[in-house]
Amino acid sequence: MNKSLVKEVGKLLVIGFPGKEVPDYIRRMMHQYHIGGMILFSRNIGTPEEVLRLTTDLQKEAKKAGYTHPLLICVDQENGVVRRLGEGTTIFPGAMALGATNNPKNAYHIGLATAKELKALGINWNLAPVLDVNNNPDNPVIGVRSFGESAEMVADFGRQMMQGMQDGGVITTLKHFPGHGDTNVDSHLDLPVISHHKERLKKVELLPFQTSIDAGADTVMSAHVYFPAIESKQGVPATLSKKVITELLRTELAFDGVVTTDCLEMRAIANGVGTEQSAVEAIKAGVDLLIISHTANKQQDTIQKIIQLIEANELDRSFITQSIRRIDSLKEKYLHWDDIQLVGEEAVPKVINCKQHEEIAYQMYKESITVVKNENVIPVSLKEKDRVLVLWPNDGGTMGVEDKRHTTHALDEAVKSYHKEVDKIDVTDDMTALDIEEIVAKAHHYDFIFVGTLTITIGSKQVTLVEKLAKAQLSFVVIAMRSPYDLRYIPQVKAYINTYEFTYPALQVAAGAVFGKEKVSGTSPVTIFP
Repeated sequence: MNKSLVKEVGKLLVIGFPGKEVPDYIRRMMHQYHIGGMILFSRNIGTPEEVLRLTTDLQKEAKKAGYTHPLLICVDQENGVVRRLGEGTTIFPGAMALGATNNPKNAYHIGLATAKELKALGINWNLAPVLDVNNNPDNPVIGVRSFGESAEMVADFGRQMMQGMQDGGVITTLKHFPGHGDTNVDSHLDLPVISHHKERLKKVELLPFQTSIDAGADTVMSAHVYFPAIESKQGVPATLSKKVITELLRTELAFDGVVTTDCLEMRAIANGVGTEQSAVEAIKAGVDLLIISHTANKQQDTIQKIIQLIEANELDRSFITQSIRRIDSLKEKYLHWDDIQLVGEEAVPKVINCKQHEEIAYQMYKESITVVKNENVIPVSLKEKDRVLVLWPNDGGTMGVEDKRHTTHALDEAVKSYHKEVDKIDVTDDMTALDIEEIVAKAHHYDFIFVGTLTITIGSKQVTLVEKLAKAQLSFVVIAMRSPYDLRYIPQVKAYINTYEFTYPALQVAAGAVFGKEKVSGTSPVTIFP
């Protein structure tokens, strides 16, 4: 087998692995194939010290394997509800929270601070910003990951976020091209379809991408979404479509940077032609990097399949040559061995979770938290012995891309930071009518109630619970901790606040606003009532 070809093909892959240490099979693949990059998930993330040790070990292995450039190491650090970094790092507001500040410069500052912490941990590539326009309230996978429903607004915030991260020395990714906002299907589970005509796509979905491409985008991630107005062949997702990647993105939008797939193990792809064949089709479409996040066999089989097809003259090697040119150009710009510490164990840089970053983040949360409705309920003034009840949605559901470890029961802790007498009751959608009556009966014994929601859907028992709390004329506020649209299902409430995410700082600021201790100024970046 041609060794140079093997390593050329290997450069196209970005792969994931379990654990906080580098597995032996990953080391072997780096030496045998010169794998282009690694993608880290929460399964790989521990303390900052552990993350830095992992990324340093990966780069040491790449150097030992004779890599010309350092290894690409990426994460989905969108902030807000989709983040990979954990303990010991700053919690920054996500896209829709930033959109609610109505100041695009805030996106720049958060992008810069995020990049500084990522780079300090040895992570050189962020799979962000999300440039999807969230104009479909029923979208199960984008939602608050988007800056808002206006294409112009998403374009402004997205460009600022991208430039902030670039100025922090981290490679950025525009996703999910050509737009995943107007769908009601999660591509982790099935293939979504967006049926808008081309002119509409140009005005809405494509505008943010064109804006950031014109401003110097690094990479673009393709969406596992079918666009019949662009791709005439039935059911072909953008990732596998030459008309989308080469004709639209490269020719019409004039993007000559690196194009990467979303994970090729997502069901929108895996349930179609399959991971290995989809990698081949993506290459033919004009994609450069292939992300296979989880399965070792699929990672290796994909490389072997591409090599076999090239050797059999069934796949043109020039596709690989062009991709390597673009990948190497990107690495030349951002990655140099001189910048990477490969000797000894260095202490985690002080920029991680520094006071300045905490202060920036907290200010952004104050500018983002949105009091959507308040009919003389807040601010609430309580005596020291007054009792507060927090109703927490224990099964609010998570998007496939979220980390469950971050959906902690933080609302009651946030409330406790302002008032000591706080109890919590978990509410679930398998509650019976009797369960709801019991909760309402208990609620009568409290002086004020916080009702947390995490994306209400049709038929949710939470709607019944809120209706009964309102009918009983109890004093409460609803804190919508993910979907800003929850008010549509409970319009009778007198006080309603959107935090756009369930991060602790966001909930703490919201609780502070309820008690009159924090001044918040967010404005909704989406239309709640049509």
